[in-house]
Amino acid sequence: MKGPLNILAIDDEPSVLLIIQHYFKEKFQVKVLNKPADAITWMQEGNLPDIIICDLNMPEISGEEFIVFLRSSGFFSTIPVIMLSATESSEKKIAILNAGADDFMVKPFNPKELEARINSILRRLGKLEYLQ
Repeated sequence: MKGPLNILAIDDEPSVLLIIQHYFKEKFQVKVLNKPADAITWMQEGNLPDIIICDLNMPEISGEEFIVFLRSSGFFSTIPVIMLSATESSEKKIAILNAGADDFMVKPFNPKELEARINSILRRLGKLEYLQ
């Protein structure tokens, strides 16, 4: 039997990372980072999360640039990504989904809804049985 699945959460707001870490720690191994550049380094060191939760609006590398990097990478292109943003713009949501995000949630978010969306993605990938 495989161990717990891994969530990588990337956000420059510590409160969001705390919520994700606290809410999901029972069912997942949760790695939190506050910059996409750190996430890229962490993954290039051989750490492959089962799912990534990433904020859209961050300094240096935006969530949009991060998703474009992932989708163009041979190693990371299939990792599912849920993008978080305070932006409710339909145009932005469409752009992010078209760039390769698997889902998009507006902040503030309900952790139970985020969990349902994660479960939905993992179920499609055949990984949900590890959560039972």
